[in-house]
Amino acid sequence: MKIYLIDDDENVCRILKILIEKKNLGEICGVAGNGLDALEDLDYVTPDICIVDLLMPLMDGITFVEKAREKYPDICFIMLSQVDNKAMVSQAYESGITFFIQKPVNGVEVERVLSGVIENLNMKRTFHQVQSLLGGTGAAVAQEQPAVRDEKPYGKRLRSILQTLGILGESGSSDIISLVEYLVENEGEAGRVTVSELCSRFSPGNPKAMEQRLRRAAAAGLSNLAHLGLESYDSDVFQSLASLYTFEQLRKEMDFIRGKSETRGKVSLKYFLHALAFACNN
Repeated sequence: MKIYLIDDDENVCRILKILIEKKNLGEICGVAGNGLDALEDLDYVTPDICIVDLLMPLMDGITFVEKAREKYPDICFIMLSQVDNKAMVSQAYESGITFFIQKPVNGVEVERVLSGVIENLNMKRTFHQVQSLLGGTGAAVAQEQPAVRDEKPYGKRLRSILQTLGILGESGSSDIISLVEYLVENEGEAGRVTVSELCSRFSPGNPKAMEQRLRRAAAAGLSNLAHLGLESYDSDVFQSLASLYTFEQLRKEMDFIRGKSETRGKVSLKYFLHALAFACNN
């Protein structure tokens, strides 16, 4: 993985470079001290991941991410900052970042976050390769469906939640949107239908594959939310999204990230989907 570093503190960039190279997490393809220089560099380098500071001269990290994502939507952005302001953290996630890491830089945390991001990127690429081999029809459907669903009154809210969870780009996100739309529009019947039955209705040819995509996306959201909880447990973003998962499983995932447990949190798909439907309706 090619990683680009953006921070006006040279020591932070040096520490990150040492950590990344020592743990073989990727190749440093460039370094910049501000967002303006970084935007110019992105025309010549093609990073998979950008690690960017929030507060910098000339252009702050949030503005940089917003501008960079317009031209390079496939880049994954991780933000660093000493700032603990809830509104700014929330704004950072809304701009399109995947993770927010609190300074001072913690080597263990950086390694875990980068490892998770790299794993997700590799999964996405594998999925797209499979789609290409099958003719690419799945990718076209995945791109078209969210735009249609945004016409629903709750569509924008749902996509915003998935984006804040960091899973809007997951292969299972369009499946989540399909099922949540059904649950919202069929509230009376929904409680009596299992996830397996729903997958059989929406993907009769291969319901198990659909369920696996759903589970992977929901699990990625749990991991992302647990990382956010470790960084800022009292943040409005974390508190508003925590209800999508049971507290027990969210706590297990946080303990796993801290290294206090070898057991990850587990996702109840039914709970997750119904919680999403409730959040979109209220």
